[in-house]
Amino acid sequence: MLSKKQAKVFFLGGTFFFLIIFFGLTVDTLVYGVPEYTNADKITEEVKLGRELWDSNNCMGCHTIMGEGAYYAPELTKVYERRGPEYIKATFNFPGGWQPHGRRMVEYKFTEEEKEALVAFFEWVNHTDLNGFPPKPKYKN
Repeated sequence: MLSKKQAKVFFLGGTFFFLIIFFGLTVDTLVYGVPEYTNADKITEEVKLGRELWDSNNCMGCHTIMGEGAYYAPELTKVYERRGPEYIKATFNFPGGWQPHGRRMVEYKFTEEEKEALVAFFEWVNHTDLNGFPPKPKYKN
């Protein structure tokens, strides 16, 4: 059993030890991890515009991306890989709104530049390292 003084030293020493580890891992993540895993060097003005359109049209109200958002409509983190750019662009301005399985998406009437920006945003998201998220389905086409 530890004395009061030993318990205090044990607590302060352990706190200091893990505080040093925490700051080391934080610095390592910010210096090396974030730029590498997020492909920050590939964020272009087009990608930024796509992100602005994503936010301003409240796409997260229905869709999920990188694990955040609603689950009413499909998860879109890897939509670029799954469907490709032409399919993505076709869904935005589909007359009457896109409704593949009974769920209707709003008809947005985006310009060609806006559609390209959203595709660029989805492409950037697709290449972000998310440690295997979302998992790929186990079935084959």
